[in-house]
Amino acid sequence: MARHLITSALPYINGVKHLGNLVGSMLPADVYSRFLRQTGDEVLFICATDEHGTPAELAALEAGMTTAAFCERQYRVMAELCERWGLSFDHFGRSSSPQNAELTQHFASVLDDNGFIDVRTTVQAYSVDEQRFLPDRYVTGTCPHCGYDRARGDQCENCTRVLDPADLIEPKSATSPASTVELRESKHLFLKQSQLADRIRAWIMSKDDWPPLSRSIALKWLDEGLQDRGITRDLEWGIPVPGRWDGFENKVFYVWFDAPIEYIGASKEWADLEPGSRDWKSWWWEADDVRYTEFMAKDNVPFHAITFPATLLASGEPWKLVDQLKSFNWLTYYGGKFSTSQQRGVFMHDALEVLPADVWRYFLIANAPEGDDADFTWQLVANAVNKDLADVLGNFVNRTLKFHQAHFSNRDFLPTAGSVENDLIEDLQQDIDALRQMYKEMQFRKVAQHLRRIWSRGNEYLETTAPWKTVKTDADAAANSIAVGVGLIRLFGYASAPVMPSIAATLLESVGASPTLVWPGDVRAIILEPVSQEAVKVPAPMFTKLLPEDISSYEERFGV
Repeated sequence: MARHLITSALPYINGVKHLGNLVGSMLPADVYSRFLRQTGDEVLFICATDEHGTPAELAALEAGMTTAAFCERQYRVMAELCERWGLSFDHFGRSSSPQNAELTQHFASVLDDNGFIDVRTTVQAYSVDEQRFLPDRYVTGTCPHCGYDRARGDQCENCTRVLDPADLIEPKSATSPASTVELRESKHLFLKQSQLADRIRAWIMSKDDWPPLSRSIALKWLDEGLQDRGITRDLEWGIPVPGRWDGFENKVFYVWFDAPIEYIGASKEWADLEPGSRDWKSWWWEADDVRYTEFMAKDNVPFHAITFPATLLASGEPWKLVDQLKSFNWLTYYGGKFSTSQQRGVFMHDALEVLPADVWRYFLIANAPEGDDADFTWQLVANAVNKDLADVLGNFVNRTLKFHQAHFSNRDFLPTAGSVENDLIEDLQQDIDALRQMYKEMQFRKVAQHLRRIWSRGNEYLETTAPWKTVKTDADAAANSIAVGVGLIRLFGYASAPVMPSIAATLLESVGASPTLVWPGDVRAIILEPVSQEAVKVPAPMFTKLLPEDISSYEERFGV
């Protein structure tokens, strides 16, 4: 049994996340975690809300709440949504936790002891009317690299280049656009990343199994020259800087310094819920037996491929570095960006008012932006629902179980394999073995495509054996076809469970299969398992087709 540590990019606390956020990190991480558990591996799947930095303060200000109260409320909202979406985190924590504060201060102190922290005077944006320094994201302006006129002071959302507020053309205060913005001096702590460039490059070059997207982004940063990075900010909300630095009493750590540390912090939160019975440190400290996989969208790659590893390496301590960094491009919405700040696109809470979570999960995995950006349209959603789920999977389940109810509800089955069944089992065994490899390699689009192929074999089998015809002349043959069909439903449930856990549970319950999820490695045994007539029942319709008028309605509601 292997041990897998899995982390998903931390969702910002400033608002409900959109479907692009979901498919870019949390959902594929969940599918992978569920698959690994199903194969018998030990998994620790960790996520948390990212609660520090400007997005939290701006959102709290707009809501008329203190930042702490706003974050508490939004954490509960996000945790509930994650549960409704079937995200199977072992722990969903908070970057504002005491555990993260303790670890962040520990790392800063150790890095200072090792000579990797420097105190420097920087030039920062200062809002004259508001009488305060402006944190990076409080400053907006035109990006000097691509000309995007709504770039933030820490990063351009359009070209993803990391920025400093001083880089922006015509900078403005996000909270008081009319205020005069000046550049003034302020002291801050800097992580001397430049001294770690060679070590980080050698480490990245050793990761030849990383997706090209992850490696290319990381190496681009290194090729452009790794710069030292400020790790403190003039903010009230955040993790306080330890007292070893004079003059930093009113400063906190930069969110991109403490947020990745929260992966470790959330693991400690998980362990502290059951003191003595959970060992968080074995997952992170001298954890040579652990395989660590991170999931994130491409704009988060630099911080996880460069900044966080730099922190761990500079500590000189035996912390676990990521083994696989699975990155994603963007899911766009009708050619434009999903955007939390601009409320553009479909968000996690709105989506569940339209379709069940498992239907969305299948659609998003089938359209995961792996090789390139993927574009969301309601017609694509309708295609997935109508053609894949309703016409293929739903149709097969409905045909099989209704025929059983009509003709064989009073008899048990012991299915047998003739030449047709043997050919089917042989083909499906190859399919299941291939599907397992796709799950293992995190090829999510291929997973969805292959699931559809596996489901299609059920309908092909019914068309070949035609039990609605043979029942008139050979009831036993028709009964055997239906018994094999029940076995196929059992197989489909196990194979689909990582992507559609609730639908899988319905499939397994409808044929009386064990709800304990195991990987269906032996296709013959699963299909030819005896069937008790008392256990078989027709479930409620699992999928409702989307009509043209539905598509028009959703386009009007959510925009195009």
